[in-house]
Amino acid sequence: MTNSSKQETADTENTEKTEKKEPEQRRPRPTEVLREARGQLEELTGMAAESVSSFERTEDGWSLQVEVLELERVPDTMSLLGTYQVDLDPDGMLTGYKRIRRYERGRSDGNRR
Repeated sequence: MTNSSKQETADTENTEKTEKKEPEQRRPRPTEVLREARGQLEELTGMAAESVSSFERTEDGWSLQVEVLELERVPDTMSLLGTYQVDLDPDGMLTGYKRIRRYERGRSDGNRR
């Protein structure tokens, strides 16, 4: 085989490798994102996520508001809850969180002080 033939074979193999695209990574479903976000927040804060009150897709990924039990009291209506803003990348990995509200379980928004 001549040098020219060897080079053509190598070029063909390289072209085939670059033309083959990596299989597209599957994006997580919204339910998977919710489940994963709750788990990641619980792991980072050590507090139980009770519910997700807001969920939307953003330019940067996902944004959620999660209700978290911060301090359990008796009676239960006096327990302290916090609403956390949770941001995730498009793959559902947590990129940041912050508490945006703290309240007693028994109080509605209209009873804020």
